[in-house]
Amino acid sequence: MKHIIILGDGMADEPIEALGGKTPLQYAHTPYMDKLAAAGVTGQLKTVADGFHPGSEVANMAILGYDMPSVYEGRGVLEAASIGVTLQPGEMAMRCNLVCIENEVIKNHSAGHISTEEAGELIQALNNQLGSDRITFHTGVSYRHLLVVKGGNKQLDCTPPHDVPLQPFHPLLVKPETAAATETAALLNDLIFRSQKILKDHPINKKRIAAGKDPANSIWPWSPGYRPAMQTMQQLYGFRKGAVISAVDLVRGIGTYAGLSVIDVEGATGLYDTNYEGKAQAALEALRTNDFVYLHIEASDEAGHEGDVALKIKTIEDLDNRVVRIIYEALETWDELVAIAVLPDHPTPCAIRTHTATPIPFLIYKPGYPADSVTAYDEFTVAGGKYGILEKDQFIREFFND
Repeated sequence: MKHIIILGDGMADEPIEALGGKTPLQYAHTPYMDKLAAAGVTGQLKTVADGFHPGSEVANMAILGYDMPSVYEGRGVLEAASIGVTLQPGEMAMRCNLVCIENEVIKNHSAGHISTEEAGELIQALNNQLGSDRITFHTGVSYRHLLVVKGGNKQLDCTPPHDVPLQPFHPLLVKPETAAATETAALLNDLIFRSQKILKDHPINKKRIAAGKDPANSIWPWSPGYRPAMQTMQQLYGFRKGAVISAVDLVRGIGTYAGLSVIDVEGATGLYDTNYEGKAQAALEALRTNDFVYLHIEASDEAGHEGDVALKIKTIEDLDNRVVRIIYEALETWDELVAIAVLPDHPTPCAIRTHTATPIPFLIYKPGYPADSVTAYDEFTVAGGKYGILEKDQFIREFFND
């Protein structure tokens, strides 16, 4: 049996009064996720290990069964792998957001979802003026970029910018966790302030402001780490070939270290305007030559970060109709059996606009296998499912257990 995971990033939420006390997932029309839940087995999964921040890198690696204390090295190293930057011994990688700061406050973590083309010019300007034998900037996608520091000390207290919308930025600057990291923290904070001077008057930002868009007027480095030591999923679980489909660098980087081939999809943006149908078709095509496909859709997470309830409902319904439906209906015509799992990586509640560590709902559908009593898929119905609450590698091993 082949296997596909369909992941709706940040899809889980909390009850919202304006929705009659329902979550966006409960409120949304999701007949195909409900159909799979009714025909499959369900439960909850603890995706954030104790002591870890509920970031997407932590949650996605946990879903794939990786032990965080053993392999976690931050988000930057994963994005380095995704964009083809090979870290050398002694090099520290960090996620480097382009953010919008207004009146000394972090207005948003994404510089108004700046385009990759615009961001590329800004990152090049930063590398030209701030880069050195020790410091290099690398262009990623949209607002998500990479900073590599030779000889950097990763023992730093860094705040993810998507966790602190509308908060003053000065108290959130990088802080050393040990005396040995003091120099690295000072270096990074100096880069933040110097970037602001460079970006303030850059032509790209002048054009964005003239068009009524948020400028990308500061960098924000966070999630430091070194190259991780990870076994591939083939080594861990014994399948032959696997693939990952995502528009998000960190997920593509996880896939690279996990031994999965990375598949590009034209029009995949990481936002709510992504090419849902293209990603679904790419997943189906990948399943013909791979034993496992990890299909990641970012849209609901971005809606949650924006606090946009209506948009989050739409992204969930798009996932159901434009991805789950297409994959389910196609696989029903195949002679080869394919197991399907649907889940988010973490909740991104609209009310607080950031991630939480609450266990997430999952469903597993295997053709011909007995179902549990759950008939709808949401954060609360699955509590009565077969599995209760799983953690660590229990979910992925159950999913692969045929």
